[in-house]
Amino acid sequence: MANLNGGTSDLRTTFLGVYSTLKSELLNDPAFEWNDGSRQWVDRMLDYNVPGGKLNRGLSVIDSYKLLKEGKDLTDDEVFLASALGWCIEWLQAYFLVLDDIMDNSHTRRGQPCWFKVPKVGMIAINDGIILRNHIPRILKNHFRQKPYYVDLLDLFNEVEFQTASGQMIDLITTIEGEKDLSKYSLPLHRRIVQYKTAYYSFYLPVACALIMAGESLEEHPTVKDVLIDMGIYFQVQDDYLDCFGEPEMIGKIGTDIEDFKCSWLVVKALELCNEEQKKTLFDNYGKEDPANVAKIKVLYNDLNLQGVFAEYESKMYEKITSSIEANPSKSVQAVLKSFLGKIYKRHK
Repeated sequence: MANLNGGTSDLRTTFLGVYSTLKSELLNDPAFEWNDGSRQWVDRMLDYNVPGGKLNRGLSVIDSYKLLKEGKDLTDDEVFLASALGWCIEWLQAYFLVLDDIMDNSHTRRGQPCWFKVPKVGMIAINDGIILRNHIPRILKNHFRQKPYYVDLLDLFNEVEFQTASGQMIDLITTIEGEKDLSKYSLPLHRRIVQYKTAYYSFYLPVACALIMAGESLEEHPTVKDVLIDMGIYFQVQDDYLDCFGEPEMIGKIGTDIEDFKCSWLVVKALELCNEEQKKTLFDNYGKEDPANVAKIKVLYNDLNLQGVFAEYESKMYEKITSSIEANPSKSVQAVLKSFLGKIYKRHK
């Protein structure tokens, strides 16, 4: 196993090595009678959907666990277990994305066709999503069944999955086709969607996994969840901002929130700040595919100085989150939270 007390590339290599181990266990799961066809299908499906992203969520379980251990070198076993939990989050993410892409009828994901768009896959992708979701308890059973915190892990993943699916639901029912109504959009709605759909699994879950593995009880860290949810919301607001104002070369994609009638932080702020005439412009042009309509929205965003409004929001959130972190009695928990904040503050992609 690579020396983990080195740099990030070591960590990534080790992490990917754990993926191979977990995958081969799943492809030989004794609960199912495998044949070549089924094993090849799942093998290809996993490689296509699980390890392709930035792996931030998974890697941050290991980072967080190291910080909670206050600089002590981790044993190979600890590295393996923290990586396995990280991969459970990546599996959860893959499961959501495979199904999400079908719901949104998306075309590409991570620079390649969405899984359901791959020839011969089609709607089999729905069942693949269910398989991905079911791999999580298999991994947990294989490696954590004897641990005193096994039930806490199962509980945590079940809870977060429920919150994420419920967030996805409010997002979907808000934008039902043919019922496009901007007046439904507000900051509280935006916050709720983001909190449930993104913040729990992307920000809270990795830290909660590390805390449980370090023998901590989540009940004894009630403020940690709140700080991480705030970070998740701040992260999504940055995302909404970059979708419109980011450089496509930097963020790796061309934003489509305006065309897609998304409940974006920008449109919610615009609704709050605009006069009657500007409001009419918003209602007439938001959610239309035509580049001319999109351009009118962008001009309006500039007229309302949303870039300045965002800069002010960013510094306020940074202060709020920092003071919440510094109020935490545990120095090692503070270090975990600060490391998360450091990764996202003032990012450009």
